[in-house]
Amino acid sequence: MRKYSSVLLSLLVAGSLLTACGGNNNNGNTTGNKEGEATTAPTNAATDNAGSATAAPTDDITQRKVTIKIHYPTPDLTEVRAQEDDKIKRFQEEYPNVEIVKDDWQYNVSEIGIKMAANEAPTFFNTYATEAKFLVEKGWVADITDLWNKYEFKDQINPVLQNQFIIDGKVFGVTQKGYVTTTMINKKMLDEKGVAVPSMDWTWDDMLNTAKGVADTKKGISGIAPMGKGNEAGWNWTNFLFEAGGEIQKIEGGKVVATFNSEAGIKALDFYKKLRWEANAIPQDWALGWGDAVGAFQQSRTAMVMAGSDGVIEQALNQGGLKPEDVLTYPMPAMEKGGKHTGVLGGDYLVINPNATPDEQEMAFRYITFDYFSDKGLEALDTVLQQRTTDGKYFIPPLLDYYSADSDFGKKTKAVYDKYTNVYQYSPDILGLLDGKPEAQYNTQDYYATMSNVIQELFSKKGTDSKTQLEAAAKTVQEKFFDTIKVE
Repeated sequence: MRKYSSVLLSLLVAGSLLTACGGNNNNGNTTGNKEGEATTAPTNAATDNAGSATAAPTDDITQRKVTIKIHYPTPDLTEVRAQEDDKIKRFQEEYPNVEIVKDDWQYNVSEIGIKMAANEAPTFFNTYATEAKFLVEKGWVADITDLWNKYEFKDQINPVLQNQFIIDGKVFGVTQKGYVTTTMINKKMLDEKGVAVPSMDWTWDDMLNTAKGVADTKKGISGIAPMGKGNEAGWNWTNFLFEAGGEIQKIEGGKVVATFNSEAGIKALDFYKKLRWEANAIPQDWALGWGDAVGAFQQSRTAMVMAGSDGVIEQALNQGGLKPEDVLTYPMPAMEKGGKHTGVLGGDYLVINPNATPDEQEMAFRYITFDYFSDKGLEALDTVLQQRTTDGKYFIPPLLDYYSADSDFGKKTKAVYDKYTNVYQYSPDILGLLDGKPEAQYNTQDYYATMSNVIQELFSKKGTDSKTQLEAAAKTVQEKFFDTIKVE
């Protein structure tokens, strides 16, 4: 869910400092150009004794003039802009032949077609995990397979994230960062109630029984706090739809068709009914948004919460007084034993404009990956960890970053973490169980909002019929939103 993933994703950037900042904290190093102006690299042509310019080899891209229009942060993101300006400066020091034009347009599904038709889209631009198939089908992203295959670090990129933009064996984008929804468990609360910690390869029944065992309504303690208001309520529930094998929508005959009113949807909604009415395991005041649910976990008023991991753990350890050993990070439960631990996947990607020339595409790719796998980033991370130690704070690394945890760079990063005792450690078993599934491509937030109404009715009224609720919700989403979309 982008509204909440954006908060989490910003934490990923701040937590790792391995991408945009490249280890340089000199926020005053800007280019001095006005927004949208080109930053022109100095000429670097060699001259002979007679003073005439020596002809540059035509097969060396670094000797050919190239202009790229880059994805640039919006004006409100002053620190991020300063970091990007520093990156531009460093990039042009290495590639003085490149002229860079800034463009702070942010991807919007309703605007990308206009941008492409007018040839106004940047050389590369940001997009989301949901958009891969759509952009490929429309021909609005370049096939960068050849550039990818020549990239020396391609085998160290996180496959959970990168695979979202690999379609039919071809590569169409580069991952920046992302998350898969997980379940955080307060082990201390389980221990106090004598409830066994479930296997990490757990199921819906395991979640139900754990939540039921911990809940104590007289003391205002819940076993789990599913989000119950705002679009996040629909977002939380969608994990269970996916785990049951369901989909939000499908494309049929050029139309978007709602499909969440399926048998899988009924199973997922029935599971929520069990949590509410059979186990009595959710908060009595169930109308919790993201901040409310995370706050309840932080205050040890609920034993489980479902979200991206690092933001929740950050609050629990550094604001809630919990210890790292008290907070366990689990994948979402499988519907049944042997099933997938599917969680909603969100992430940011950079894609290249197919209308760009081959030279422009190559320089865009080099710019995108310029700060990846940087030793300077590791130095910056070490500095952050030192400061956290001084401040008496824990550091919570992202569960998913652009690099693979078992890559050489992942091992180098872990070596930095291992120098400190204040770094939260995830179980090594979790990465093998995570299964990320992107959000729906069309009108996701409208679907979430509609399902939030369904969740609220279920939580407030005993005896609701899941099939009837889902049929009504699907009809609303179809008529108000999906029917207005024409897929070409």
